[in-house]
Amino acid sequence: MAATMSSILTTFMLLLVSSSLVRTGHGLSYGHFNRSVFPTGFLFGAASSAYQYEGAAFEGGRGQSIWDTYTHKYADGKLSGGVNKEGIAFYNNVFNELLANGITPFVTLFHWDLPQALDDEYAGFLSPRVVDDFKDFAELCFEEFGDRIKHWITMNEPFTFSNGGYDGGFIGNLAPGRCSSRGICAQGNSATEPYIVAHHLLLGHATVAQLYKEKYQPIQKGEIGIALVTHWIVPYSSSKLDIQAAQRALDFIYGWFIDPLVHGEYPGIMQSLVGNRLPKFTKEQSAMLKGSFDFLGLNYYTGNYAAHILSYSGNISSTTDKRVRLSTEINGVHIGKPTGVSIFFDYPRGLHDLLVYTKERYNNPTIYITENGMGDVNNGTTKHAIEDIQRVNFYNGHLRAVQKAIEQGVRVKGFIAWSFLDTFEWGSGYTQRFGICYVDFKNKLKEFLKNQLFGSRIS
Repeated sequence: MAATMSSILTTFMLLLVSSSLVRTGHGLSYGHFNRSVFPTGFLFGAASSAYQYEGAAFEGGRGQSIWDTYTHKYADGKLSGGVNKEGIAFYNNVFNELLANGITPFVTLFHWDLPQALDDEYAGFLSPRVVDDFKDFAELCFEEFGDRIKHWITMNEPFTFSNGGYDGGFIGNLAPGRCSSRGICAQGNSATEPYIVAHHLLLGHATVAQLYKEKYQPIQKGEIGIALVTHWIVPYSSSKLDIQAAQRALDFIYGWFIDPLVHGEYPGIMQSLVGNRLPKFTKEQSAMLKGSFDFLGLNYYTGNYAAHILSYSGNISSTTDKRVRLSTEINGVHIGKPTGVSIFFDYPRGLHDLLVYTKERYNNPTIYITENGMGDVNNGTTKHAIEDIQRVNFYNGHLRAVQKAIEQGVRVKGFIAWSFLDTFEWGSGYTQRFGICYVDFKNKLKEFLKNQLFGSRIS
């Protein structure tokens, strides 16, 4: 165990909770739509994230992550050596309590909160050294929890981490806040760093997946996957150039990560447009990447229109390399109903089309929807937030989209909502609410099920 990997149990983990009790055929109807329309054994659940939920930033031996320093500017973030036994005990208690209540945990090892000490020591995912440290961390988790955890996700949304943290373009600026625009970032290079970080994320995933499959899976009988994110991309017009632009956008957002996992190489269009700024896999790395997942997690929130760009004169970046202009409306008409997040629209057809696209292009993998949800603005009354009719309609539409995809042969095995509770939404803080449970941040964090969706007050 590397000395720099202490305290990471509370800085690396995402807990995705999927209930074995919440299966098909047990009631809960959305009008004429209920669980019975899904296959037997289909899992329903809700997600959380360690950094967004747990708090206790200075308790239980927890070390700082890049999000602590990015959002609060703490000066001291170096982790001490050794394994944090308090962190192990904390998650043992969480997992045991979940299982005692019939809840099946899906555990994600990395959800963007890299220990600050690793960023200080060797620039985190900009260095290949991170792969070995991530492997050490994962092995500790497999050894400590693998007797009970049967669904592992290596990392959540590597696109968001690499693009948002090292480009600041398509997603917006996220920790560690590096990019080429000096008015936004103090340092960074958007033309190279997102690709380097993504490369090491992929190698980290493949290394950990190989470790699990060879050493732990035969004994523990679990499965391992990765959670990718993409918007669904629709051509802005019927022109050939816009149709090609939509495919390029998908390749630069989704294909960037799933192509190496299925084919062992980056999409051809990325290799062509990015050139020598795009890292290359060795033959051994390519072989390790291919098929390095038992299931694919998909996170979906919205759709976009894509129009071809003839030329771009600004800074070269992972966002501009695809030569696409993304938008959310045509002639003033949005792609879907607006939500409380300016870039997200209620577009369930996009989830259906993404699932069918994945089936047809990537060999019909086993899929879990690992995030899907709608944010609203945190400025209404408690009563209005709890009624939450728009969220009911949002999930109704997206669950119907999943059902239709299953009928067309897509192998979707579960649906996990983002999120279980209202959370600290990264750079947006507490200004947005994604939870299916309402949290009263001003009244001792009281929690309510948003009753139009699931029923009554729970605490």
